[in-house]
Amino acid sequence: MTITQPTISIPSTVTRPVRDIASLIVHGTDRPGIVATVGSVLREFGTNIISLDQYSDNLDGGEFFQRTEFRVDNLTAVLPDIDDTLTSRLAEGGFDLEFTLRDMSVPKRVAIFASKSDHCLVELLWRQRRGELPVTISMVVSNHSDTAEEVRSFGIPFFHVPSSGSDKSAAEHEHLRLLRGNVDFIVLARYMQIISAGFIEEVGVPIINIHHSFLPAFVGAGPYAKAKDRGVKLIGATAHYVTEELDQGPIIEQDVVRVTHADTTADLQRRGADVERSVLARAVQWHSQDRIIRTGNHTVVFS
Repeated sequence: MTITQPTISIPSTVTRPVRDIASLIVHGTDRPGIVATVGSVLREFGTNIISLDQYSDNLDGGEFFQRTEFRVDNLTAVLPDIDDTLTSRLAEGGFDLEFTLRDMSVPKRVAIFASKSDHCLVELLWRQRRGELPVTISMVVSNHSDTAEEVRSFGIPFFHVPSSGSDKSAAEHEHLRLLRGNVDFIVLARYMQIISAGFIEEVGVPIINIHHSFLPAFVGAGPYAKAKDRGVKLIGATAHYVTEELDQGPIIEQDVVRVTHADTTADLQRRGADVERSVLARAVQWHSQDRIIRTGNHTVVFS
C-alpha cells in the first residue's frame, strides 16, 4: 500500500469565529414546562437568545425538539455552569430529555473522503475558504491521487490511501489511524467505496454521504445512463447520514431539477453534479451549525 503522509496541521482558513455564541439542542419526550424551564436557566445567566426553533411531533406525549442560539459574555467560562444547572433543573423537573451545548466559535473538524470525481470535494473546499462553511477541514482522504495537488492548493492535508478488492481492512485501519482524535464528523464527497459496519462503529463520529438520486433509485454504477434509459423527467440528489444499511440512513436534504427527452446522459450528469454539490453543501452547513437532530431513522432539520 502506498500512502502519502504529509504532517497533519489545522488550516488557518476557517470561518470567522462567532464570539460568545452557543448552540443548545434539546430533545426528548414532550410535556408542559420544558420551554419555561430551559428559558429560566438561560435567563439566570444573563444570556441573550438570538434564535429559537422548536417542534413537537405529537401534542400528546410525542417527541420534543428545540434548537436555541444564545449569546453571553465570557461564554467559555460560563458554559460549564450553564450545563450543570440545566442538568440539575431538568432532573428536578422529571423531564425525559437530552441536551447538548456547544461554543459555536469553535468550528467542527471534518475529514472529506473523495475518489476521482471532484465536484463535491472542490465545492466544500471553496465554500470553506470563502467563509461560507463554519468548519475546519482537517484532511482529505482519497483512494486515488488525482485531486492531490488541487486539495493542497487550498492548504489542506491530502492522504492517498488505496482501497481495492473485497478486503478493505488495511485501508480502513489506516483511515482510523488518520482520523482518531482529529475529526468531529466525516463527509463522503462522492467517495466510491462501501464503508463497513465495523468502520462506522469504530470511528465513532457522524458520516454524511451524497447520493445521486432520490434514494434508493438508480443504485450502483452508471446512474445517469440508467436514468436516461428510463426517460426520467426529474433528477436529484440526497444527502444522508451513513448507517450499516447501505444508502438507507436518515435523510438530511434533497433537491431536484427537471430534465427532458432531449437531455443526453452527459447533460444529466452535468446537471446532476450541480444538484449534488449544492445539496451536500447545505447538509454539511446545517450539521456544522447543530441544526439537525437525528431521531430513529429520520431527522428534524431547523434550516
